[in-house]
Amino acid sequence: MRHAISVLVENKFGVLARIATLFAARGFNIDSLSVGETEDPEVSRMTIIVRGDDRILEQVEKQLNKLVDIIKVLDFKSTRHVERDLALIKVNADKTNRSEILQITSTFRSKIIDVSSDSVIIEITGSEEKIEAFINMLRPFGIKEMSRTGIIAMARG
Repeated sequence: MRHAISVLVENKFGVLARIATLFAARGFNIDSLSVGETEDPEVSRMTIIVRGDDRILEQVEKQLNKLVDIIKVLDFKSTRHVERDLALIKVNADKTNRSEILQITSTFRSKIIDVSSDSVIIEITGSEEKIEAFINMLRPFGIKEMSRTGIIAMARG
């Protein structure tokens, strides 16, 4: 089962390493990890995406709550929330296929942020499923490079 976990932490050196070690020690692979400052510069929000059964993940959450620098842990399993991912994708684009790439970009409500004679860089934001579908549409053109932020999430309301 896929879990999206939001962890508010004190913005201090070593907190990320301790949390990653906690997951690794329990045999969890982190599918996605995003960390950034919140509206309070002394607090960071981590969004961690992992797969595992509910019982084991409950134990991980309890262990997270025992760490000194943890402020709050929330598993979005039973909480209405919004998830977003951001990707930058550099695609082969010449005069023969550029218009088709522009059409795909427009359809997915993404934007071209850089253009060269043989490629374009496209920025897309949305759900993980939207970004995966977009990537699959671009594959035939040849993806040169790609960078993704990982999923960020926030409870609704």
